[in-house]
Amino acid sequence: MNYKTNIDYRKETLTKLLNNVIIHESEIVQALYDDFKKPAFEAVLTETSYVISELKDTIKNIERWAKPKKVFPSILNFPSTDYLYKEPYGKVLIIAPWNYPYQLALCPLVSAVAAGNQVVLKPSELTPKTSAIIAKIIASTFNVNHVEVIEGGAETSQNLLSQRWDYIFFTGSVAVGKIVAKAAAINLTPITLELGGKNPCIVDETANLKLAAKRIVWGKFMNAGQTCIAPDYILIQKDVKNKFVTHLKDEITAAYGPKPEESTDFARIVNSRNWSRLVSMIEPEKVIFGGQTDSENCYISPTLIDESNLDSLIMKGEIFGPLLPILTYDSEADLHVIISKYEKPLSLYVFTKNNSFAKKIIETYSFGGGCINDTLVHFSNKRLPFGGVGHSGIGAYHGRLSFDVFSHSKGIVKKANWLDLTMRYAPYKDKLTTIKKLLKWM
Repeated sequence: MNYKTNIDYRKETLTKLLNNVIIHESEIVQALYDDFKKPAFEAVLTETSYVISELKDTIKNIERWAKPKKVFPSILNFPSTDYLYKEPYGKVLIIAPWNYPYQLALCPLVSAVAAGNQVVLKPSELTPKTSAIIAKIIASTFNVNHVEVIEGGAETSQNLLSQRWDYIFFTGSVAVGKIVAKAAAINLTPITLELGGKNPCIVDETANLKLAAKRIVWGKFMNAGQTCIAPDYILIQKDVKNKFVTHLKDEITAAYGPKPEESTDFARIVNSRNWSRLVSMIEPEKVIFGGQTDSENCYISPTLIDESNLDSLIMKGEIFGPLLPILTYDSEADLHVIISKYEKPLSLYVFTKNNSFAKKIIETYSFGGGCINDTLVHFSNKRLPFGGVGHSGIGAYHGRLSFDVFSHSKGIVKKANWLDLTMRYAPYKDKLTTIKKLLKWM
């Protein structure tokens, strides 16, 4: 089967995949719970329904996306018709993470297949139940020469990266992203890296503090904080700090009850290694809410940490867990000192009623994407590119852009034969002045 050119075949296999993911949705939800107690509501909201939506949108639009696009020709090529052709790269490697192990494996795969590529998918070994269901779905949908799932740990990823690919798509940590980039560089393989960073969340004195607290608690503690675009730390204007902290405490209790360990709506840390890493960040004397841990169940409660030192362990890198440092600022200069201390983040959030302040923040700092007066929700709009900048990632995807990511845009000029301008041909004597005038119109 020629995956490269057969649009009907791509559409048929994606439709088959859609039917299979719908059939296995309850199994995926259960697997996510078994792997790290992800609540069913969060599993459906952020994983299964997102994949189904992505599939439906891709199936609906694939023919339009793949169709050659006519572009305005250059005057130098007159008379001609110019086109952009979407050509698949070829053999694609997708390495998926563990925090959203279903969505962040299937969505890139859908787009890679839609664009006409052959795909090897490496799901995360840290979520084995979910990876096993993914492997079952893919095996029952695709010919093994078209799409294949290869399970395994770090050694498997290293072996895969040692081979030559036409495109690599990786979602994960900055540290591993550097390894992927280095491996890709050997063969000059194009890559997309979806990484992370310390995402600031600014709350000024004009903000609706209660609503801001509610939305921040939702965005931070969903998936137990194991979200690459979650607020990493709060920067609260110092005059409203105490009031805001009270709202945060109230909203955490409203969401998860007085004993979050008993809540069915709060996930667990994915494994003991990540649990230990997070626990080592907790400074007991600075905890103003939460701080409870349970090693046996990889549990850490939603925890607020007051005024961490910028050089403390919790402020050195991305937290990726249910720990939320709260820092204060007095002026925009204070904000700049703190935010500029870190690499460009994947997301930035600002809560304010002051439109000029919000505009200034958005325009001053470089980051992947974000929200004004909310958290996370920019991810849900397929018309917005999702990706980082600098250390938070290379490239962006979602919706139509995902199809483009896995496609090479090939420019073609179809030249007419009924007229042939002699200006371009040698000898060039007495043509220089004329060509300069002509080029001014380009």
